[in-house]
Amino acid sequence: MLTSNKILSVGAACLGGLLALSPAPAKAWEPSHPIEIIVPAGTGGGADQMARTMQGIITKHSLTKQPVVVINKSGGAGGEGFLDVKNSKGNDHKLIITLSNLFTTPMATGIPVNWKDLTPVAMMALDEFVLWVNAEKPYKTAKEFVDAIKAAPDNSFKMGGTGSKQEDQIITVALQKAIGKKMIYIPQAGGGAVAVQLVGNHVDSTVNNPIEAVAHWRGGKLRPLCVFDSKPMPYKDVVADGKSWADIPTCKSAGLDVEYLMLRGFFMGPGVKKEAVNYYVELFKKVRETPEWKKLMSDGAFNTTFMTGDEYAKWVANAEKTHEGLMREAGFLAKSN
Repeated sequence: MLTSNKILSVGAACLGGLLALSPAPAKAWEPSHPIEIIVPAGTGGGADQMARTMQGIITKHSLTKQPVVVINKSGGAGGEGFLDVKNSKGNDHKLIITLSNLFTTPMATGIPVNWKDLTPVAMMALDEFVLWVNAEKPYKTAKEFVDAIKAAPDNSFKMGGTGSKQEDQIITVALQKAIGKKMIYIPQAGGGAVAVQLVGNHVDSTVNNPIEAVAHWRGGKLRPLCVFDSKPMPYKDVVADGKSWADIPTCKSAGLDVEYLMLRGFFMGPGVKKEAVNYYVELFKKVRETPEWKKLMSDGAFNTTFMTGDEYAKWVANAEKTHEGLMREAGFLAKSN
């Protein structure tokens, strides 16, 4: 006959045996080798600067055990980078930082890639566009600059921009329609090169992102005239000339009815693990909390909107429709479209 103590002993032994047979809790996914961030644009531009800042933040704060490698693949207006990630099915260690060429490059060239071929991870920010001129020029306001263009013959003014049939040229076409005059558009490999061209007076204006031209503004070489947004930027710390980003008026206030914001977000290839996507979302949340990231957002006057999951995918789908309309209106769609 079993006593109560023996029953307890037997029960404990059985329970111990069951626990020993139970599988160990699944270990949370994390990278097992270096993480690649593909930049589908040239060096020095906004996407390149953001990717390399993130690389530095992740390394400095030891936010992941694996190193982060940034690789520029700008060929074919960024198509080289997008095709690389599209063809990296199931690669949980490769991401791509996107800008508007996520939409414009396939639409303009017909290359077989679409954002739906990729896996959305997170929107890190939205980037502003500013109308810039060389500080040696007499134009102090957007209106003065526009009046000068209106008074000159067609194609008297040169606009520098990143790539062809991309966001900079889309804005240029919209400006031409608003002003009623044609300009010569001169494409460059990236935003850094665009700013240098304006500093050297090789072009008359650019529509660079703030982060791409701020160093030259601080250096007294460039002057911002207006921002292509519905409201002024919120950053009030003085940047240069006693002015802050918040002091730059909207282009609409100068009679230029043109607005444009650009995605700065991340995608991965198709067929990646959901656990991997979740890992990078949490990693990016940690990045956003660092002082270095907050400084980047302030220095570059970014709109700090952050999105993931279905909300992010829905935003991207709407942005694709918007760009299709803009590209069609500008006559930039490939013939197959």
